[in-house]
Amino acid sequence: MTTTTTPPPSTPLPKGEGAIGSKLPGRAHETCAYLDYNATTPIYPEVAAAMEPFLWEHFGNPSSGHAFAAPCRDAIATARNRVATVLGCAPDEIVFTSCGSESDNHAIASAVEHARRSAGGRGGRVPHVVTTAVEHPAILGAFYTLEAKGTLAYDAVRVNAEGIVDPGDVAAAVREETCLVTVMHANNEVGAIQPVAACAAAARAKNPRVLVHADAAQSLGKIPVKVDLLGVDMCTIVGHKIGAPKGVAALYVKKTAPFSKLFHGGGQESGRRAGTENVMHVVGLGAACALVTKEEDALPSYMATLRDAMQRALVAELGGDDGAGVRVNGPANDADRLPNTLSVGVKGVSASVLLQTLSSSVAASAGAACHTGAAAASISSVLRAMEIPEAYAVGTLRLSVGRHTTTSDVEVGVKRIADAARAQISEIDAMPEGERPAWCVRNVFK
Repeated sequence: MTTTTTPPPSTPLPKGEGAIGSKLPGRAHETCAYLDYNATTPIYPEVAAAMEPFLWEHFGNPSSGHAFAAPCRDAIATARNRVATVLGCAPDEIVFTSCGSESDNHAIASAVEHARRSAGGRGGRVPHVVTTAVEHPAILGAFYTLEAKGTLAYDAVRVNAEGIVDPGDVAAAVREETCLVTVMHANNEVGAIQPVAACAAAARAKNPRVLVHADAAQSLGKIPVKVDLLGVDMCTIVGHKIGAPKGVAALYVKKTAPFSKLFHGGGQESGRRAGTENVMHVVGLGAACALVTKEEDALPSYMATLRDAMQRALVAELGGDDGAGVRVNGPANDADRLPNTLSVGVKGVSASVLLQTLSSSVAASAGAACHTGAAAASISSVLRAMEIPEAYAVGTLRLSVGRHTTTSDVEVGVKRIADAARAQISEIDAMPEGERPAWCVRNVFK
């Protein structure tokens, strides 16, 4: 006799669990302060609820013609509309992808392929692209690899001490054979918001054929991302940065922009991206974008309040009498940095060692990968591009809050960070001068 098991009904979410500032359930949330929203967000309860029916009930292939396919096809259309709404574009300008790296690489490949096809009129020169020195590895890594293969040439424009690029410098790097300018909307490490619209205008004034791409992975859900105001031809957004699952993203492609396939196969995404759609994850991205639209004012304000409280507390705990023990990296003007992001350098501390110590009690990221003993610190390319003094760069922490960060998370996190930093400094101070790590600078606090 064969028996079948019916999946249990959905467990209703506790009332208010999905509200801004509510603490999510789970043992980790009880013992560890999660201050790493720029790395990834939890899947928000409303998003999980929207996705669940597509885990087992609605399993059809959207490309099929029968009744099992229709709910999936309709769900993708709804998600596409929601993504288009948050970006201020037409639904048919949205291409669903698997991740931000794919979206970035697809944008690059399309621009370069179009340039190569058109190169005869410009003497057959290798396509040229312009970017900044603080881009995500998905951008810089792609350019480095393609340049080594002789596929393109690129220039990475420097930024100022606050991590912001000058549109004039971007324009100065543009050549006749430049096919693409790509500038991230906001930096993932220090939260610096780039003047994308001004960069786009300056680049096109120099060369009207230039395509402009922005990676908005870190900005969506924190500041407005409207593609018409940014003046871009292509724009990347990422699901797991806004409460959707990992493994789904989208690329905005302006109707007038040339676009080439990166994958070949079926005709999904109107022939632009082959592969059977990941319906459940696409639904999650759409639900997350709907939340961004709904909370576009309330959430950034909430995050900024937490970020500012965290900054004040860390400076008070570790700054010393003159405040020199701590350096806040990035823009001095709050309007020029993400409302949820705090990059702070603690003088004389190894951030990587600090985070190893705190790994079970505070979740955060470092701005440098350091080594104990006499080995030199490996400081992130972003901090190096900003020319952050090494004494602070080695001790830089990236702390980022989000929708479900609580006041308690911030207070507990700051206390644990401060205690661990003081303990590390005491340990180093007890070492003979000649045995201290090469990166160490004697701190100003005890």
